Amino acid sequence: MSQDFASVGQQFAKFYYEKFDSDRSQLAPLYRDFSMLTFEGQPFQGTQAIIEKLTSLSFQKVAHQVSSMDVQPSSDGKILVHVCGFLQVDGGENHLPYNQVFQLVPEGSTYYVLNDMFRLNLA
Repeated sequence: MSQDFASVGQQFAKFYYEKFDSDRSQLAPLYRDFSMLTFEGQPFQGTQAIIEKLTSLSFQKVAHQVSSMDVQPSSDGKILVHVCGFLQVDGGENHLPYNQVFQLVPEGSTYYVLNDMFRLNLA
């Protein structure tokens, strides 16, 4: 089995978190009007709703630290990406553990995010 899917997943996560940490509004091209984000149990569908949610988060600065990532191929060229890591919010000393899952769908020579699920691990 080809490992290209792993490389795509890793490159995607690196790009996504760099954009998220610098300017969340720049993530809009990664989503489509039928894309879905579940953020802490709340659903948001469509590019506009997803970006509105991400840009309305209360922190000013954030830094993602990825500690592990699993990538699997799925049907029709889709890729499933599961990320575990820590968030440093507004320069605070307490790093918040999180999990995030993306389903990437091929589109031409690139991929878009069909599904995005984010959850802090605070329990």
